[in-house]
Amino acid sequence: MPSETLWEIAKAEVEKRGINGNEGDGVEIGEKSVFFIGSKNAGKTSIILRCLDRDEPPKPTLALEYTYGRRAKGHNTPKDIAHFWELGGGTSLLDLISIPITSDTLRMFSLVLVLDLSKPNDLWPTMENLLQATKSHVDKVIMKLGKTNSKAVSEMRQKIWNNMQKDHPDREIIDPFPVPLVIIGSKYDIFQDFESEKRKVICKTLRFVAHYYGASLMFTSKSEALLLKIRGVINQLAFGIDKSKSICVDQNKPLFITAGLDSFSQIGSPPVPENDIGKLDAHSPMELWKKVYEKLFPPKSINMLKDIKDPARDPQYAESEVDEMRIQKDQAHLRRYPTKKQDKTSCVGDNQDYFRGGIAFKKAFQPVVYLLTKFILSKYDCYD
Repeated sequence: MPSETLWEIAKAEVEKRGINGNEGDGVEIGEKSVFFIGSKNAGKTSIILRCLDRDEPPKPTLALEYTYGRRAKGHNTPKDIAHFWELGGGTSLLDLISIPITSDTLRMFSLVLVLDLSKPNDLWPTMENLLQATKSHVDKVIMKLGKTNSKAVSEMRQKIWNNMQKDHPDREIIDPFPVPLVIIGSKYDIFQDFESEKRKVICKTLRFVAHYYGASLMFTSKSEALLLKIRGVINQLAFGIDKSKSICVDQNKPLFITAGLDSFSQIGSPPVPENDIGKLDAHSPMELWKKVYEKLFPPKSINMLKDIKDPARDPQYAESEVDEMRIQKDQAHLRRYPTKKQDKTSCVGDNQDYFRGGIAFKKAFQPVVYLLTKFILSKYDCYD
């Protein structure tokens, strides 16, 4: 009997893997995506590098950056792949959210929101804008996916609800985010020096938002112990490693609350006198917490909150020599136009010799053309 060819062996192996892979719908694909969004300069890149064991200094994220990691669950097993996406610019580049979130990636997709605890006045607007924009796009993708694969959408929703126990008292109140969500508060080393009342409001507010969206919540800093905890959480999202069951709700310590382990009764009511709650005119619990939070930490004015749309003017990417040339170019550009104080009639009179017909135009630029032509010809030894 003739021996099998390499092609036949390979074909048999592929068919064998296909059969094993179809044994039950619970088998997960070994390829996941984790999308990092959040405050500017909050440490998103550092967290990703730490999770991938890359000992290199973090660089500023220009817009939307991508990297990946591979890890084997056991000996002689194929390595799972994790795709890491990071959105830079805080809330200024929301249009780029649609790139990593597609019908193909959504089933194995997770979101990590990193918030800068050292800037409490920017915290709520950043969180609200990013989560609303992401949720809006995810809902559109889910609607599109549901038309072709309703089973996949049902499995996604069931997976989200699995984080919440069936007998949890808040099960009928919460509104889980459509994809797994982790909220990380960074720069805890600065936050821990805040006044006790301020720390209380921030902690309770973030606990409410995280629990309402069925998300995990944790604080981190440059501490090695805290970084190891964060690394474990991200590895669980990226590679399916067992989820941590530990919990810490003490506002005097770094919070660490896994999704589904908190409750509204433990969080308590918004930190404001009961007589003032009725005066806030809120139409939902989320709006009530927002008004209470912004009463203590009012957001900056719209002009200050508005991120710079032009990266060339962003201080984060400052280059002294390039910026100086840019200023010179802008000033030269402005000098071409009359100022408001100039009389329009005199302006026209000063320049009429140069713009009256083609002859005047030619006379004005003849010396420039002549010198430029002379330079080019002499460069190539063609000028006599």
